[in-house]
Amino acid sequence: MKVSARVHVLGPLSAYRAGFAAMLSDRGYTDLSLANQLRLAAHFSRWLEKRHLNAQDLTPDLVDRYLAGRRRTRAHLTSRRALAPLLECLGLAALVAPQPRRCDGVLARYSVYLVEERTLTPPVRARYEATADTLLRGRDPASMTPQDVISFVRGLGGGPGLAIELSALRAVLRYLHISGETSVPLVSVVPSMPGWRKTSLPKGLAAPQVRAVLASADRRTTTGRRDYAVLLLMLRLGLRACEVAALTLDDVDWVIGEIVVHGKGGGLSRLPLPTDVGEALAGWLRRRRRDLAIRALFVTSRAPYRPTSAQVIRGIGARALRSAGVSVGGGHRLRHTAATQMLRRGASLSEIAHVLRHRHVDTTAIYAKVDRTTLRGVVQPWPTGYEYEHAALRKLAQPWPGGVL
Repeated sequence: MKVSARVHVLGPLSAYRAGFAAMLSDRGYTDLSLANQLRLAAHFSRWLEKRHLNAQDLTPDLVDRYLAGRRRTRAHLTSRRALAPLLECLGLAALVAPQPRRCDGVLARYSVYLVEERTLTPPVRARYEATADTLLRGRDPASMTPQDVISFVRGLGGGPGLAIELSALRAVLRYLHISGETSVPLVSVVPSMPGWRKTSLPKGLAAPQVRAVLASADRRTTTGRRDYAVLLLMLRLGLRACEVAALTLDDVDWVIGEIVVHGKGGGLSRLPLPTDVGEALAGWLRRRRRDLAIRALFVTSRAPYRPTSAQVIRGIGARALRSAGVSVGGGHRLRHTAATQMLRRGASLSEIAHVLRHRHVDTTAIYAKVDRTTLRGVVQPWPTGYEYEHAALRKLAQPWPGGVL
């Protein structure tokens, strides 16, 4: 007998028990996960019955009160996200839905600008909108002064995310000026983060480390096959985590052996599909659930099944690196490895820039510093020997521009 069949729901939610179980089963929940959700429903139903409430009486405040009480006696399924499937079955999903950000007037027009003019991806756009919302809260753009901007910057604090916050701040200040909301260009008030471009070396992996990273994915399991395909896409084609997450079943052309990559700014690129990457994708798709109405190439390993996010893809890369004994780096280090491997096999910087989809070849120029073979050919020999040393150094010396006294 299944575990879920032994879970009884009494009280005001008893009438929803069968429908709730059917909904979870259709979404791919295992029997144990389904039973845990039913136990949550039974506990919530008893809480409502004790207070003489029905499902129709629920409010966001009541939901928070229930979850606060559950956290005192339970350690599992104690968040709004855990209660979301049950409330969705009750037709009350709005009670735990995130509140939409205030978006009217200037903010609404700025949001349209970010979509139509800047073509930013949804995660970046959300970050920019959040910064704009915080800046304009309680402020009139027409009366904004440089001191207001400086005070806002001081309130940001420090941390690794400060550069992104400053970039978002410049974007909204630039929009406010070009749209006529502010008469003075305040973007020049925003300070710049100190930085030195191209001073570090790309942290690619050595061949033994690459083999260890790939071996960390247990291809005997469904999740292992998915992770192996994800790692190969980043190691062989240099895909970013967001690009792997954006892949769909329609992006793989099995006939001509190509894959469509959704890059930054909504750009599309077609890359050849190497044999080993194609075999890894085929191995994953054979084990992937076929009854899912999801066109994403990669989905989560547990119900409710949904497309993997860029954060999940980064986590796959980071876990693989830790398993291989690499203590630093994540998914982007695998992208660096793809570039350095192509360089070692004789690819030019322009070819690497094309594969990595860099907009400017200057971005790819950082990999020239790890091309030791070419660098050896241009380095000048250092003069050796005591007798020869002074004569050789004299030839290397440049004449003094002021002439001889």
